[in-house]
Order: sequence, then structure tokens, then C-alpha cells
Amino acid sequence: MKINQRLFDHYGIDTRKDLGIKPNCRRPFDTILIDKRGSCYACECQSWLPQSIGNLQVKTLAEIISNSPVRRHLQSSIEDGSYRYCNNKQCSYLLGEDFAYFPEDRPSDTVEKIRLAIDDSCNLRCPSCRNTMVFHKEGTAYQLGIRLADRINDWLSEQRHRLTVHIGSDGDPFASHVYRHFMQNTPNVDHIRYSILTNGLMFKEFHKQVPHVMSNLQDLGVSIDGASKETYEKLRLGGKWDKILEALECMAEQKNKHGFRFTLHFVVQKDNYHEMNAIIDLGEKYGADAVWLNKIEDWGTNQNFAEQNIWDSPDFRQHLDMVVKRIHQRNDRFIDCPTLINESVLNKGTN
Repeated sequence: MKINQRLFDHYGIDTRKDLGIKPNCRRPFDTILIDKRGSCYACECQSWLPQSIGNLQVKTLAEIISNSPVRRHLQSSIEDGSYRYCNNKQCSYLLGEDFAYFPEDRPSDTVEKIRLAIDDSCNLRCPSCRNTMVFHKEGTAYQLGIRLADRINDWLSEQRHRLTVHIGSDGDPFASHVYRHFMQNTPNVDHIRYSILTNGLMFKEFHKQVPHVMSNLQDLGVSIDGASKETYEKLRLGGKWDKILEALECMAEQKNKHGFRFTLHFVVQKDNYHEMNAIIDLGEKYGADAVWLNKIEDWGTNQNFAEQNIWDSPDFRQHLDMVVKRIHQRNDRFIDCPTLINESVLNKGTN
């Protein structure tokens, strides 16, 4: 068992820390994320817990889950309360100071969540995410993605317990030929539920091609970084405002039909913070269950990320004050923004 210290240094994670947290976070016990190289991680996000616990090209998923010394070592850092390998600068649970989902008893070791990041193909090239268009329809990356999809489906076909598969941690599920292959060949059983994160533009066209996934869909998240034509088409390069509105209407209809949870995701940045309240309005209009506002992160794609530092500007604070006011007015969890507002601010009712 060997920890790659350079990975943790890269993400600015102090592996000597002791956060002294009593509740056990379930994620390192019940979640596996798989990336496009087949590397597996014991968390929802690779940057939150960046150490790989095994590779699907070398071992089966069953072998990685049941016999990974690294996975067990990472779990021990949760059990002792130190959380020393966790990225407390990015993890939304730690930043939100919300341990409602972390039971105090020791979590079981049954994997209940599989998160797929096996293809970064997308029909957009958003500045906050990538510099160029990425799309795999043939070649080495595509072929590897298909092999990974098949190996994951092989493992799923052997499972008898209830679990959830999240599709789209990197590319777009409806644009990606790899993810389409996965969804069209995933086991036709009702104890496997799905969650999808998409930019939404191809939802109306392709959701009918995966009826089993739709009938077992638990969560649908839509990344939409603008609440007007001008802002949306500036930040979602390749997207069309009229098309996303048609897609949102279709999603609202499918939500009523299938009963899944519907969430809008809004990456707050210099060019759209003035539309934070407008995106909340849009979520209410199309029957969303929640609107998540999160601060933009530096993925190494923005030429001058320092320009995004608008967090202390009076205008941003004024718009954020309006969001806080709406949170208190609604008194529910419709608006969630853990990387912008912590619980202590909300409890005080001021900003």
C-alpha cells in the first residue's frame, strides 16, 4: 500500500491534518468513481480524495472493491476522524459543514454508488471546463471507453442489492457515444437506479433511446451557467438558448411522468453572477426541485483565473445578499450554495 503524496500536494491537501470529525462520511465506503483511464477512486470527486484505489483495466471491479489495501487505508482516515486525505478546501460536504448524510455509526462496506467519468466527450466547449472541443467517436479513447462501459455493466449484472449509477461526471451523457453504449446495454433491472448530469441540449432528442434508464432515473442535473440568451451562449460555447429552453420544458414533462429529482447547476463566475437570482427564477418556472450555485474552480483552462476573483466586490456581495434573502424567505433546500455561503452565515440571517 502506497500513498502518492504528490497528488495530495497538487490539490493542496495537508495529509498531516486532523479535522477531528466524529461522524463517518459514507462516501469512501459506499462510493466508487471510475475515470476515463479506468482508475477507481473512493469518493464522489477525484479532487476530493485523489488517490486511486485500483484500475479497471488491470483488475475487475469486484476485486478492486473487496481487495484494495489503499481503499482500506483511506477509509481508516475517516474512521479515526482525521479526514487527513480529504480535500477540505473543495469538498462540498466539508465546506457546507453539513453532516446530515454522515451517520455516526460505522458505514457498511457495500458499494451503493458508482460514478462514471469514463468519457469526456461533450458537444460544448465551455471556458470554465475546457479549451477545445473533445469528442470521441472512434480511436483509442473511444475503444477504451467502450471496454470500461462493458466491464462496469458486467459487474452491475452480478449485483442484487439496490445501488445508484451516476452518469456524466466529465462529458455529456447524451452526446457521448460511450455513455449511450453504456445506457443502452445496462442491466434491465429495477434495483439499479440512475442519476445523470447533462448540459441538457440533446436530452429531448435522445432520452427516448434509453427508456429503461429514464424509467429508473432518480436524479437529473442540468449544467446551465446563464439565465439569458446573451450570458448562456457566451459561457456555454456551442449551446443555443432556444434549444435549452425546449429541453427544460421536455425535462419538466419527463419529471412529471417518471418522478425523478430535477436540479439546475449554475457555476458562479465573473460573467454570470448578476444572474444568480434569475437562474433561481428559471428553476421555479420549469419545476426544478433545486438550484445549486457553486463558485467556479480553476481547472487550468482559464487563461487568467485571477480575473474570476469577484467574491469580495460590493456588487457581487449585493447579489449574494439577495440570494440569502430568498433562502430565508423560502425556508427550504431549493437554493443550495455551499461554496458561496456557509451554514454559520445562513443561521445568522446576514451576509
